[in-house]
Amino acid sequence: MKVVLAYSGGLDTSIILRWLQETYNAEVITFTADLGQGEEVEPARAKALEMGVPAENIHIEDVREEFVRDFVYPMFRANTIYEGEYLLGTSIARPLIAKRLVEIAAEHGADAISHGATGKGNDQVRFELGAYALSPDIQVIAPWREWELGGRESLMAYAEKHNIPIEMKRGKKSPFSMDANLLHISFEGGPLEDPFTEPPAEMWRWSVSPEMAPNEATYLDLTYEKGDIVAIDGKTMTPAEVLTELNRLGGENGIGRLDIVENRFVGMKSRGAYETPGGTIMLRAHRAIESITLDREVAHLKDSLMPKYAELIYNGFWWSPEREMMQVAIDHSQEFVSGVVRLKLLKGNVDVVGRKSPHSLFDEKIATFEDDGGTYDQADAEGFIKLNALRLRNLSRKRSQQ
Repeated sequence: MKVVLAYSGGLDTSIILRWLQETYNAEVITFTADLGQGEEVEPARAKALEMGVPAENIHIEDVREEFVRDFVYPMFRANTIYEGEYLLGTSIARPLIAKRLVEIAAEHGADAISHGATGKGNDQVRFELGAYALSPDIQVIAPWREWELGGRESLMAYAEKHNIPIEMKRGKKSPFSMDANLLHISFEGGPLEDPFTEPPAEMWRWSVSPEMAPNEATYLDLTYEKGDIVAIDGKTMTPAEVLTELNRLGGENGIGRLDIVENRFVGMKSRGAYETPGGTIMLRAHRAIESITLDREVAHLKDSLMPKYAELIYNGFWWSPEREMMQVAIDHSQEFVSGVVRLKLLKGNVDVVGRKSPHSLFDEKIATFEDDGGTYDQADAEGFIKLNALRLRNLSRKRSQQ
Protein backbone atom coordinates (compact mmCIF):
# COMPACT_ATOMS: atom_id res chain seq x y z
CA MET A 1 0.00 0.00 0.00
CA LYS A 2 1.24 3.48 -0.90
CA VAL A 3 0.25 6.48 1.23
CA VAL A 4 0.99 10.18 0.67
CA LEU A 5 1.49 11.92 4.02
CA ALA A 6 1.27 15.65 4.67
CA TYR A 7 4.57 15.83 6.51
CA SER A 8 6.10 18.67 8.52
CA GLY A 9 9.07 16.80 9.91
CA GLY A 10 7.89 17.45 13.46
CA LEU A 11 7.22 14.90 16.16
CA ASP A 12 3.53 14.30 15.40
CA THR A 13 3.86 13.66 11.67
CA SER A 14 7.05 11.63 12.20
CA ILE A 15 5.11 9.36 14.55
CA ILE A 16 2.35 9.13 11.95
CA LEU A 17 4.93 8.18 9.33
CA ARG A 18 6.20 5.28 11.45
CA TRP A 19 2.65 4.30 12.44
CA LEU A 20 1.63 4.08 8.76
CA GLN A 21 4.67 1.92 8.02
CA GLU A 22 3.88 -0.46 10.85
CA THR A 23 0.07 -0.45 10.96
CA TYR A 24 -0.58 -0.50 7.22
CA ASN A 25 2.77 -1.88 6.04
CA ALA A 26 2.71 1.24 3.87
CA GLU A 27 5.23 2.69 1.49
CA VAL A 28 5.04 6.32 2.60
CA ILE A 29 5.47 9.27 0.25
CA THR A 30 5.94 12.58 2.08
CA PHE A 31 4.77 16.04 1.02
CA THR A 32 6.09 19.14 2.75
CA ALA A 33 4.81 22.53 1.60
CA ASP A 34 6.59 25.84 2.02
CA LEU A 35 3.61 28.16 2.46
CA GLY A 36 5.70 30.96 3.89
CA GLN A 37 5.45 29.70 7.46
CA GLY A 38 8.85 31.18 8.23
CA GLU A 39 10.49 27.86 9.13
CA GLU A 40 13.11 25.96 7.18
CA VAL A 41 11.44 23.03 5.39
CA GLU A 42 14.56 21.22 4.14
CA PRO A 43 15.20 19.47 7.49
CA ALA A 44 12.03 17.49 6.76
CA ARG A 45 13.94 15.81 3.92
CA ALA A 46 16.70 14.59 6.22
CA LYS A 47 14.16 13.45 8.80
CA ALA A 48 12.18 11.47 6.21
CA LEU A 49 15.33 9.85 4.86
CA GLU A 50 16.37 8.92 8.39
CA MET A 51 13.02 7.19 8.83
CA GLY A 52 13.46 5.08 5.72
CA VAL A 53 11.60 7.09 3.08
CA PRO A 54 13.37 6.78 -0.30
CA ALA A 55 14.62 10.06 -1.77
CA GLU A 56 12.29 9.74 -4.76
CA ASN A 57 9.32 9.57 -2.37
CA ILE A 58 10.10 12.89 -0.69
CA HIS A 59 8.36 15.99 -2.07
CA ILE A 60 9.30 19.41 -0.69
CA GLU A 61 7.77 22.28 -2.64
CA ASP A 62 7.79 26.05 -2.48
CA VAL A 63 4.12 26.87 -3.11
CA ARG A 64 4.12 30.45 -1.82
CA GLU A 65 3.33 32.07 -5.16
CA GLU A 66 0.59 29.57 -5.99
CA PHE A 67 -0.86 29.99 -2.52
CA VAL A 68 -1.21 33.77 -2.74
CA ARG A 69 -2.05 33.98 -6.46
CA ASP A 70 -4.64 31.19 -6.67
CA PHE A 71 -6.11 31.14 -3.17
CA VAL A 72 -5.42 34.28 -1.10
CA TYR A 73 -5.98 36.81 -3.89
CA PRO A 74 -9.28 35.29 -5.10
CA MET A 75 -10.52 35.21 -1.50
CA PHE A 76 -9.66 38.87 -0.92
CA ARG A 77 -11.48 39.92 -4.10
CA ALA A 78 -14.60 39.00 -2.11
CA ASN A 79 -13.53 40.97 1.00
CA THR A 80 -13.88 37.68 2.83
CA ILE A 81 -14.16 37.63 6.60
CA TYR A 82 -15.67 34.89 8.80
CA GLU A 83 -18.03 35.85 11.62
CA GLY A 84 -17.14 39.49 11.20
CA GLU A 85 -13.49 39.16 12.24
CA TYR A 86 -11.49 36.14 11.06
CA LEU A 87 -9.50 36.51 7.81
CA LEU A 88 -9.36 32.72 7.26
CA GLY A 89 -5.59 32.33 7.26
CA THR A 90 -5.59 28.64 8.17
CA SER A 91 -8.70 27.74 6.20
CA ILE A 92 -7.46 29.05 2.85
CA ALA A 93 -4.21 27.05 2.97
CA ARG A 94 -5.89 23.66 3.28
CA PRO A 95 -7.34 23.42 -0.26
CA LEU A 96 -3.88 23.81 -1.77
CA ILE A 97 -2.40 21.11 0.47
CA ALA A 98 -5.28 18.77 -0.35
CA LYS A 99 -4.78 19.44 -4.05
CA ARG A 100 -1.08 18.57 -3.96
CA LEU A 101 -1.68 15.46 -1.84
CA VAL A 102 -4.03 13.93 -4.40
CA GLU A 103 -1.86 15.06 -7.32
CA ILE A 104 1.20 13.39 -5.79
CA ALA A 105 -0.89 10.31 -5.03
CA ALA A 106 -1.81 10.11 -8.73
CA GLU A 107 1.84 10.54 -9.77
CA HIS A 108 2.93 7.64 -7.54
CA GLY A 109 -0.12 5.45 -8.01
CA ALA A 110 -0.81 5.73 -4.28
CA ASP A 111 -3.89 4.23 -2.67
CA ALA A 112 -4.38 6.78 0.10
CA ILE A 113 -3.44 10.10 1.63
CA SER A 114 -2.91 10.84 5.31
CA HIS A 115 -2.77 13.94 7.52
CA GLY A 116 -2.05 14.88 11.11
CA ALA A 117 -5.24 16.80 11.89
CA THR A 118 -7.00 15.76 15.08
CA GLY A 119 -10.58 14.53 15.32
CA LYS A 120 -11.63 17.68 17.16
CA GLY A 121 -10.75 20.36 14.65
CA ASN A 122 -11.82 21.80 11.33
CA ASP A 123 -8.69 20.82 9.40
CA GLN A 124 -9.65 17.14 9.13
CA VAL A 125 -12.82 18.27 7.37
CA ARG A 126 -11.01 20.71 5.09
CA PHE A 127 -8.33 18.24 4.01
CA GLU A 128 -10.75 15.42 3.39
CA LEU A 129 -13.52 17.37 1.65
CA GLY A 130 -10.87 18.78 -0.67
CA ALA A 131 -9.37 15.37 -1.35
CA TYR A 132 -12.71 13.72 -2.09
CA ALA A 133 -13.79 16.61 -4.33
CA LEU A 134 -10.65 16.24 -6.44
CA SER A 135 -10.22 12.46 -6.25
CA PRO A 136 -13.53 10.76 -5.33
CA ASP A 137 -12.07 7.29 -4.84
CA ILE A 138 -9.04 8.25 -2.76
CA GLN A 139 -8.72 6.61 0.65
CA VAL A 140 -8.02 8.89 3.61
CA ILE A 141 -6.18 7.69 6.70
CA ALA A 142 -6.60 9.94 9.73
CA PRO A 143 -4.43 8.43 12.49
CA TRP A 144 -5.82 10.63 15.27
CA ARG A 145 -9.23 9.01 14.67
CA GLU A 146 -7.78 5.48 14.67
CA TRP A 147 -4.93 5.10 17.12
CA GLU A 148 -5.04 5.09 20.92
CA LEU A 149 -2.28 7.62 21.42
CA GLY A 150 -4.19 10.26 23.31
CA GLY A 151 -1.66 12.78 24.59
CA ARG A 152 1.87 14.11 24.56
CA GLU A 153 3.23 11.51 26.98
CA SER A 154 1.94 8.58 24.95
CA LEU A 155 3.35 10.14 21.78
CA MET A 156 6.76 10.51 23.39
CA ALA A 157 6.66 6.91 24.61
CA TYR A 158 5.75 5.70 21.11
CA ALA A 159 8.60 7.73 19.61
CA GLU A 160 11.10 6.26 22.07
CA LYS A 161 9.87 2.70 21.54
CA HIS A 162 10.06 2.99 17.74
CA ASN A 163 13.37 4.87 17.58
CA ILE A 164 11.89 8.06 16.20
CA PRO A 165 14.41 10.88 16.67
CA ILE A 166 13.15 13.61 18.98
CA GLU A 167 14.77 17.00 18.66
CA MET A 168 14.76 18.71 22.03
CA LYS A 169 14.77 22.44 21.35
CA ARG A 170 16.55 24.65 23.81
CA GLY A 171 14.64 27.15 25.82
CA LYS A 172 11.08 27.14 27.07
CA LYS A 173 8.61 25.27 24.88
CA SER A 174 5.68 27.32 23.63
CA PRO A 175 2.42 26.31 25.35
CA PHE A 176 0.45 27.15 22.20
CA SER A 177 -0.59 25.12 19.21
CA MET A 178 0.53 27.24 16.26
CA ASP A 179 -0.05 27.21 12.52
CA ALA A 180 1.57 29.64 10.12
CA ASN A 181 1.65 30.50 6.44
CA LEU A 182 2.27 33.65 4.44
CA LEU A 183 -1.16 35.04 5.33
CA HIS A 184 -1.14 34.56 9.09
CA ILE A 185 0.02 32.80 12.22
CA SER A 186 -2.51 31.31 14.64
CA PHE A 187 -2.31 30.44 18.33
CA GLU A 188 -4.58 28.06 20.24
CA GLY A 189 -4.48 26.13 23.50
CA GLY A 190 -2.51 26.75 26.67
CA PRO A 191 -3.65 29.86 28.55
CA LEU A 192 -5.96 30.78 25.65
CA GLU A 193 -8.33 28.00 26.69
CA ASP A 194 -9.66 30.43 29.30
CA PRO A 195 -11.51 32.99 27.14
CA PHE A 196 -11.18 35.63 29.88
CA THR A 197 -7.38 35.42 30.00
CA GLU A 198 -5.51 38.03 27.98
CA PRO A 199 -2.95 36.58 25.55
CA PRO A 200 0.54 37.01 26.99
CA ALA A 201 2.64 39.70 25.33
CA GLU A 202 5.42 37.23 24.51
CA MET A 203 3.04 35.07 22.44
CA TRP A 204 2.91 37.39 19.43
CA ARG A 205 5.54 36.68 16.76
CA TRP A 206 4.95 38.87 13.71
CA SER A 207 3.95 42.23 15.14
CA VAL A 208 4.86 44.75 17.78
CA SER A 209 2.10 45.85 20.12
CA PRO A 210 0.27 48.97 18.95
CA GLU A 211 1.53 50.74 22.08
CA MET A 212 5.15 50.04 21.11
CA ALA A 213 4.73 50.82 17.40
CA PRO A 214 6.44 53.92 15.96
CA ASN A 215 4.90 57.33 16.62
CA GLU A 216 5.54 58.30 13.00
CA ALA A 217 3.00 57.11 10.43
CA THR A 218 3.97 54.94 7.45
CA TYR A 219 2.35 55.91 4.14
CA LEU A 220 2.14 53.55 1.19
CA ASP A 221 0.45 53.37 -2.20
CA LEU A 222 -1.05 50.08 -3.38
CA THR A 223 -1.68 49.63 -7.11
CA TYR A 224 -4.58 47.40 -8.10
CA GLU A 225 -5.35 45.65 -11.38
CA LYS A 226 -8.68 43.83 -11.61
CA GLY A 227 -8.97 43.50 -7.85
CA ASP A 228 -5.42 42.33 -7.11
CA ILE A 229 -2.44 44.27 -5.75
CA VAL A 230 0.33 44.36 -8.35
CA ALA A 231 2.66 47.04 -6.93
CA ILE A 232 3.62 48.77 -3.69
CA ASP A 233 4.81 52.37 -3.95
CA GLY A 234 5.11 51.93 -7.69
CA LYS A 235 7.32 48.83 -7.48
CA THR A 236 5.85 45.85 -9.33
CA MET A 237 5.80 42.69 -7.23
CA THR A 238 4.57 39.11 -7.44
CA PRO A 239 1.62 38.14 -5.22
CA ALA A 240 3.86 36.45 -2.64
CA GLU A 241 6.23 39.42 -2.62
CA VAL A 242 3.28 41.77 -2.04
CA LEU A 243 2.03 39.82 0.96
CA THR A 244 5.53 39.42 2.40
CA GLU A 245 6.12 43.18 2.25
CA LEU A 246 2.70 44.03 3.67
CA ASN A 247 3.34 41.61 6.54
CA ARG A 248 6.57 43.45 7.29
CA LEU A 249 5.01 46.91 7.14
CA GLY A 250 1.94 45.86 9.09
CA GLY A 251 3.93 44.07 11.76
CA GLU A 252 6.20 47.07 12.27
CA ASN A 253 3.13 49.25 12.87
CA GLY A 254 1.29 46.94 15.25
CA ILE A 255 -1.38 45.92 12.72
CA GLY A 256 -3.29 42.66 12.43
CA ARG A 257 -3.66 41.20 15.92
CA LEU A 258 -6.93 39.43 16.67
CA ASP A 259 -8.34 37.50 19.65
CA ILE A 260 -11.67 35.77 18.99
CA VAL A 261 -13.95 32.90 19.93
CA GLU A 262 -15.17 31.28 16.73
CA ASN A 263 -17.73 28.62 15.88
CA ARG A 264 -16.03 25.55 14.46
CA PHE A 265 -17.77 23.53 11.77
CA VAL A 266 -17.49 20.41 13.95
CA GLY A 267 -19.78 22.01 16.53
CA MET A 268 -17.68 23.54 19.30
CA LYS A 269 -16.61 27.05 20.12
CA SER A 270 -12.88 27.63 19.99
CA ARG A 271 -10.75 30.54 21.07
CA GLY A 272 -7.93 31.56 18.77
CA ALA A 273 -5.48 34.43 18.49
CA TYR A 274 -4.21 35.48 15.09
CA GLU A 275 -1.67 37.77 13.51
CA THR A 276 -2.61 38.80 9.97
CA PRO A 277 -0.79 42.09 9.31
CA GLY A 278 -0.68 41.95 5.52
CA GLY A 279 -4.21 40.60 5.19
CA THR A 280 -5.61 43.34 7.43
CA ILE A 281 -4.05 45.96 5.15
CA MET A 282 -5.30 44.17 2.03
CA LEU A 283 -8.90 44.02 3.21
CA ARG A 284 -8.99 47.74 4.06
CA ALA A 285 -7.38 48.76 0.79
CA HIS A 286 -9.53 46.52 -1.40
CA ARG A 287 -12.74 47.93 -0.01
CA ALA A 288 -11.35 51.41 -0.69
CA ILE A 289 -10.60 50.78 -4.37
CA GLU A 290 -14.00 49.12 -4.78
CA SER A 291 -15.69 52.15 -3.22
CA ILE A 292 -14.93 54.24 -6.31
CA THR A 293 -15.05 51.55 -9.01
CA LEU A 294 -18.03 49.32 -8.19
CA ASP A 295 -21.64 50.15 -8.94
CA ARG A 296 -23.69 50.47 -5.75
CA GLU A 297 -25.91 47.45 -6.37
CA VAL A 298 -22.98 45.27 -7.41
CA ALA A 299 -21.13 46.26 -4.23
CA HIS A 300 -24.15 45.53 -2.05
CA LEU A 301 -24.80 42.20 -3.75
CA LYS A 302 -21.15 41.23 -3.22
CA ASP A 303 -21.44 42.11 0.45
CA SER A 304 -24.57 39.98 0.79
CA LEU A 305 -22.84 36.97 -0.79
CA MET A 306 -19.64 37.30 1.22
CA PRO A 307 -20.77 35.63 4.50
CA LYS A 308 -21.77 32.48 2.61
CA TYR A 309 -18.54 32.55 0.62
CA ALA A 310 -16.56 32.89 3.88
CA GLU A 311 -18.49 30.04 5.46
CA LEU A 312 -17.73 27.77 2.50
CA ILE A 313 -14.00 28.41 2.87
CA TYR A 314 -14.03 28.05 6.65
CA ASN A 315 -15.94 24.77 6.45
CA GLY A 316 -13.71 23.25 3.75
CA PHE A 317 -15.83 23.65 0.62
CA TRP A 318 -13.29 25.53 -1.53
CA TRP A 319 -13.57 22.92 -4.30
CA SER A 320 -17.37 22.84 -4.22
CA PRO A 321 -19.45 23.89 -7.25
CA GLU A 322 -21.21 26.60 -5.24
CA ARG A 323 -17.90 28.27 -4.27
CA GLU A 324 -16.72 28.09 -7.88
CA MET A 325 -20.01 29.59 -9.08
CA MET A 326 -19.68 32.46 -6.62
CA GLN A 327 -16.05 32.98 -7.63
CA VAL A 328 -17.07 33.55 -11.26
CA ALA A 329 -19.44 36.31 -10.16
CA ILE A 330 -16.89 37.84 -7.80
CA ASP A 331 -14.14 37.83 -10.42
CA HIS A 332 -16.48 39.37 -12.99
CA SER A 333 -17.17 42.22 -10.57
CA GLN A 334 -13.45 43.02 -10.48
CA GLU A 335 -13.14 43.88 -14.20
CA PHE A 336 -12.75 47.61 -13.48
CA VAL A 337 -11.36 47.42 -9.93
CA SER A 338 -8.05 49.03 -10.83
CA GLY A 339 -6.25 52.09 -9.51
CA VAL A 340 -4.24 53.26 -6.52
CA VAL A 341 -5.09 53.34 -2.82
CA ARG A 342 -3.03 55.42 -0.40
CA LEU A 343 -2.86 54.17 3.19
CA LYS A 344 -1.63 55.54 6.49
CA LEU A 345 -0.37 52.95 8.99
CA LEU A 346 -0.09 54.11 12.60
CA LYS A 347 -0.15 52.20 15.90
CA GLY A 348 -2.39 49.35 14.86
CA ASN A 349 -4.61 51.41 12.57
CA VAL A 350 -4.98 51.25 8.78
CA ASP A 351 -6.50 54.46 7.45
CA VAL A 352 -7.40 55.10 3.83
CA VAL A 353 -6.26 58.61 2.95
CA GLY A 354 -6.62 58.51 -0.83
CA ARG A 355 -7.96 56.52 -3.75
CA LYS A 356 -7.99 57.05 -7.51
CA SER A 357 -8.85 55.03 -10.59
CA PRO A 358 -9.16 55.50 -14.36
CA HIS A 359 -12.50 53.70 -13.93
CA SER A 360 -13.74 55.80 -11.02
CA LEU A 361 -17.50 56.25 -10.77
CA PHE A 362 -17.08 59.20 -8.43
CA ASP A 363 -18.26 62.36 -10.23
CA GLU A 364 -17.22 65.63 -8.62
CA LYS A 365 -19.76 67.58 -10.68
CA ILE A 366 -22.59 65.56 -9.17
CA ALA A 367 -21.21 65.17 -5.64
CA THR A 368 -20.10 68.78 -5.08
CA PHE A 369 -21.74 70.99 -2.44
CA GLU A 370 -21.01 73.98 -4.66
CA ASP A 371 -22.88 75.04 -7.82
CA ASP A 372 -23.02 71.98 -10.09
CA GLY A 373 -24.14 73.93 -13.16
CA GLY A 374 -27.43 72.07 -13.43
CA THR A 375 -25.90 68.58 -13.46
CA TYR A 376 -28.21 67.52 -10.66
CA ASP A 377 -31.72 68.95 -10.39
CA GLN A 378 -32.52 68.93 -6.69
CA ALA A 379 -36.24 69.26 -7.42
CA ASP A 380 -36.18 65.69 -8.80
CA ALA A 381 -35.63 64.43 -5.27
CA GLU A 382 -39.21 65.29 -4.27
CA GLY A 383 -40.80 62.71 -6.58
CA PHE A 384 -38.15 60.13 -5.64
CA ILE A 385 -38.93 60.57 -1.96
CA LYS A 386 -42.71 60.49 -2.41
CA LEU A 387 -42.59 57.29 -4.47
CA ASN A 388 -40.45 55.60 -1.85
CA ALA A 389 -42.72 56.89 0.91
CA LEU A 390 -45.89 55.63 -0.79
CA ARG A 391 -46.05 52.27 1.01
CA LEU A 392 -45.05 53.83 4.33
CA ARG A 393 -47.77 56.46 4.12
CA ASN A 394 -50.34 53.88 3.05
CA LEU A 395 -49.36 51.58 5.92
CA SER A 396 -49.65 54.41 8.44
CA ARG A 397 -53.10 55.42 7.18
CA LYS A 398 -54.45 51.85 7.24
CA ARG A 399 -53.12 51.14 10.72
CA SER A 400 -54.57 54.37 12.12
CA GLN A 401 -58.02 53.26 10.92
CA GLN A 402 -57.85 49.89 12.69
